[in-house]
Amino acid sequence: MPFVFDPPAVPSLFIEGSSARFPVHRIYCIGRNYADHAKEMGAQSVSRANPVFFMKPADAIITGGEVPYPSVTHELHHEVEMVLALAKGGRDIDAGHALDCVFGYGVGLDLTRRDLQAAMKAKGLPWDVAKGFDASAPVSSLRTVSDVGHPQHARLSLGVNGETRQDTDIADMIFAVPEIIAELSKLFELKAGDLIFTGTPAGVGPLQRGDRFRAELQGIAVLEGRIA
Repeated sequence: MPFVFDPPAVPSLFIEGSSARFPVHRIYCIGRNYADHAKEMGAQSVSRANPVFFMKPADAIITGGEVPYPSVTHELHHEVEMVLALAKGGRDIDAGHALDCVFGYGVGLDLTRRDLQAAMKAKGLPWDVAKGFDASAPVSSLRTVSDVGHPQHARLSLGVNGETRQDTDIADMIFAVPEIIAELSKLFELKAGDLIFTGTPAGVGPLQRGDRFRAELQGIAVLEGRIA
């Protein structure tokens, strides 16, 4: 079947130790998954009843290097996160079998136009423009489950210009990986190629043009780049 114009390239990520690439289908994100970050963003309490999800477009992926400073903002903020890559999916996935869906792990930044997010929140409007802009999802190469297993503890950190900004252990997540997958699958049919950003700890803050960042999921993945 001919197309009226050439379809865009499929967004993809490098896989450590492989010449193949991981094709990205969708990008899901969970908010308020670390209690300290929820509090720094003004939440009075943290509930396990209703996880907060949002999405970024698949072509928001960028693999480090030069990351462009986005338009229409004066408050670009970093949020470092462990990233899951799924090899299969489904609906209403049982948490006990959810890890069977995971292909591998990486580290990424949920870049946020914080001033736009605050303005949208104040008006009770959706804040897609604050989260889903171009190049808003820098992600490292992936490490496969066969290589690193399913980490229960790992230091997640972000340094900017050599100064540590965010630092936690993934064991502090409110919703663990199996729960995130199970809850998401109640809302969407998950598929191979989906990425899930698993939430950020406290310490989010501004990035300026020229800043250099280093995100790390210790023993698993590193992402380095510069805000251009």
